[in-house]
Amino acid sequence: MKWKVDWFLTGMFVAVALAWFFPAPGARGGWLYPELLTKAGVALIFYLHGVALSFAAMRAGAMNWRVHLLVQGTAFGIFPLIGLAIFKGLPEAWLTPDLRLGFFYLCALPSTVSSSVAMTAAARGNVPVAVFNATLSSVLGVVLTPLWVGLILESGSGAAPSFPLGEVILDLVKWLVVPLVAGQLSRPWLGHWAKEHKKVIQLADRGTILMLVYTSFCDSVVAGVWTGRGATTLILSTLGSIALFSVVFFIVGLICTAMKLTMEDRIAAQFCGSKKSLATGVPMAQLIFEGNPALGVILLPIMIYHPLQLIITAMLAGRWGRREDPAPVLAATPQPAN
Repeated sequence: MKWKVDWFLTGMFVAVALAWFFPAPGARGGWLYPELLTKAGVALIFYLHGVALSFAAMRAGAMNWRVHLLVQGTAFGIFPLIGLAIFKGLPEAWLTPDLRLGFFYLCALPSTVSSSVAMTAAARGNVPVAVFNATLSSVLGVVLTPLWVGLILESGSGAAPSFPLGEVILDLVKWLVVPLVAGQLSRPWLGHWAKEHKKVIQLADRGTILMLVYTSFCDSVVAGVWTGRGATTLILSTLGSIALFSVVFFIVGLICTAMKLTMEDRIAAQFCGSKKSLATGVPMAQLIFEGNPALGVILLPIMIYHPLQLIITAMLAGRWGRREDPAPVLAATPQPAN
């Protein structure tokens, strides 16, 4: 059997290497303007999916309430409860308070945007469901993430965080909802083009993911996260992130089996439910933990979890995308009466 190189997975390692050796351009304030570049890339993804997805498909995705309940319940229910167990249960000898807070913050974040949709599409899952849940998770996260973190901070210090809900919601509407609606409105003119150029849309999806990986690592390298706290903190964060992803992915898989979801719905649920957004997490953290000198340590778990989840789901998407569709069930030919 001939081994085929996965350019997308190879591109991830290249993006990490570029960030390690050339972090300045992709870091916050760099000449690539990653803040704008990332938002523009996400807007492009949602615009193209708005063009490619028919209104009927969007409606089908919106009405699949069982999968939506599973994804959002995982992102803002199961995940934070696991994070709460880590924050309250693990002794300080295992994880420092700042690192435990970082893991809880990771668990309280919403799901990713473009990568959830792109991975679901690559795995031939239910893209309309992924689009709907990625958007819904981002909107809900604006409120639920600071509420979860505020609950923890209040229980520990009596000071709940303040958060500019209006500004963030407006930003989400501007970069997510408006492009999606614009894509839907463009369907009469561009719908046929999108159908004939699916590979272009897939390339835009995956290119955006590689850009997110690069800029994510650039920020962490420039901030000195990888070297400033020692190898032990890095190893514990990596092992904890792997364990957290594995546990949640396994739990969601069990629930999907119990709910008897189709393979397409299962892919969307597991990919959307297990992911956490670094693009949302970093600006939120700067507001929620403003002035905290340990901000780099608090962000370390999500900085590790984000590229880790992309690598794992990319491998799964490649495998599931090559699966064979089940053979259609043919009705028995009626036999003539004797």
